[in-house]
Amino acid sequence: MNLPNKITISRICLIPLFLIIMLSGFSWGEVTILGATLPITHLIGALVFIFASATDWVDGYYARKLNLVTNFGKFLDPLADKLLVSAALIVLVELGSAPSWIVIIIISREFAVTGLRLLLAEGGEVVAANMLGKIKTWAQIVAISALLLHNIIFELFSIPFADIALWIAMFFTVWSGWDYFIKNKQVFSNSK
Repeated sequence: MNLPNKITISRICLIPLFLIIMLSGFSWGEVTILGATLPITHLIGALVFIFASATDWVDGYYARKLNLVTNFGKFLDPLADKLLVSAALIVLVELGSAPSWIVIIIISREFAVTGLRLLLAEGGEVVAANMLGKIKTWAQIVAISALLLHNIIFELFSIPFADIALWIAMFFTVWSGWDYFIKNKQVFSNSK
């Protein structure tokens, strides 16, 4: 297994750690940052999420730089993103920080595109993430990070940045999903 794929797998392995930190119920106290107070567990959980999300850039960088792009990596990388984002969104619903209907739309799109990728793979075609899919992923990461951090940076300016970012993430999620299906609609006309 090459280095980029190991980095991708490390992203998947960080998900249980993130979940334990966010949902364990331990109280490690609170911290005040820029006048906003949040539980230390949320700060640590957010940092784990941000670190795990950053590995998405790192594995892609090394895959391209070292010419280690593989079909396994093309499949595993977006799957790792979907698992991490889905876990974080479900945690945010559990904490009352994200509306469930938006999370359902985002996760449904992730399942639908994964199903499309599986149909395409059956025909021998492996689809790597396109630019719109990458924008979607980063929009989701920004929104989730802001929500996990209780919007602390923008709280000073009374801007609901986290909520706005979540709406933007949903927009790009739906748009990129629609784009994947339109560009690969032939898979449905060829099936019986």
